[in-house]
Amino acid sequence: MATLRVSQSVETKNKLSNTLRNWLPILHSSLSELGEAMAPFVEANPVIEVSSGFEESFESKIPKKIISSSVSNTRTEQIEALTIQSRSLYDVLDEQLEAPLFPTPLSQSIAHFVASNLDENGYYEGDSEAFCDENSLTLDEFERVRKRFIHIEPVGIGAKNLSESFLFQLENSEISDAGYELAVRLIENLQEMHTYSDDPHFSEALKVIGTFKNPPAIEYLEESAQVIPDLMIFFDEENGIEVKLNDSYYPTININTQYAVEHEFISQKIKEAKSLVDALDMRKATLYKVGLMIVEYQYEFFTGGDIKPLTLKTLADEFGHNPSTISRAIANKYIACDRGIFAMKEFFTTAIDEDVSNSAIKDYLLHIVKAESPKKPLSDMKLLEMIQDKFKVTMVRRTIAKYRKQLNIAGSSERKKLYHLNV
Repeated sequence: MATLRVSQSVETKNKLSNTLRNWLPILHSSLSELGEAMAPFVEANPVIEVSSGFEESFESKIPKKIISSSVSNTRTEQIEALTIQSRSLYDVLDEQLEAPLFPTPLSQSIAHFVASNLDENGYYEGDSEAFCDENSLTLDEFERVRKRFIHIEPVGIGAKNLSESFLFQLENSEISDAGYELAVRLIENLQEMHTYSDDPHFSEALKVIGTFKNPPAIEYLEESAQVIPDLMIFFDEENGIEVKLNDSYYPTININTQYAVEHEFISQKIKEAKSLVDALDMRKATLYKVGLMIVEYQYEFFTGGDIKPLTLKTLADEFGHNPSTISRAIANKYIACDRGIFAMKEFFTTAIDEDVSNSAIKDYLLHIVKAESPKKPLSDMKLLEMIQDKFKVTMVRRTIAKYRKQLNIAGSSERKKLYHLNV
């Protein structure tokens, strides 16, 4: 009997490990990429037949409650707002985040974290310090990997701001050595480019800079609204807020168990096919649970309020996974609701404390800079004092400088010059 129990335990463990091995790439893929993610498990398995979930019209699969309350003006626009994009920015990046550029599991983890924390323009806005703390890294080690994005297409992606994006693109440009040196100075002093106009290489450098993409993800901005949402969240008068999986777009896996011959190979393939079905079910269950958590923490948003601070760590603790795994799991996933379509990552923000998010601080920072005196712009130390007083939090000046750069706000001395030029 003991031998039988051990045998059953090993078999259960093997089934679970196979399912988990299949589950991660299936979970990390977008709904439109599921077929591609499943391909390696399907191609060598003769007992599996897969039918695509994309054969029916998309309109027939959208809940009427979402369509009827959509912010779009016409039914055509409502449908177009929910259609699938042919190739997303994340698709393009994901193919490049591997060896030889990112040869180790750690470098790939950093690369995927950077890719998962790009804003709509293609600039990196992730919390590097939190990632480094979780993975026992220094910021220098993280930055060395992030700066390999200089070799990634589209060029300029993964930079922290416009200047760095231009420097990334400059490294991939054909320009003379003297022109390159001048172009670096121009990029570092974009507001004072005219002061270099007498340089003999000014025209060459300016011509090259004029070819750069601004923002780096400009080719994907238009396509970013064309997505298939994984979840539908809508208000029902009887049941309140409902969370519904968009499982109509999931591929259907049929397992042919009617082979005329009994063979170990066929038996193994049937087990692998069942493991794949289990992995697909785990994806659905995981994302459905994410949807329930989002509704629980962001209930006010779905009833007309604002998004509240919710960290990836909160979600990671709930699932028992590393935050970087959760970050990849929600990347390129979308939620459709009566307020429109939103990327899942928009519901998560790095929290300064339980009540204050960095997005709230950035909004306030932008507000006070817009209202400052042109004759005496506020220094970073003064901005720090005002923010700490407003939100009752403790921060350091370099964090304010970081937020200011992310918002493309110049330093106080540069702003004073700009105010003078505008006058």
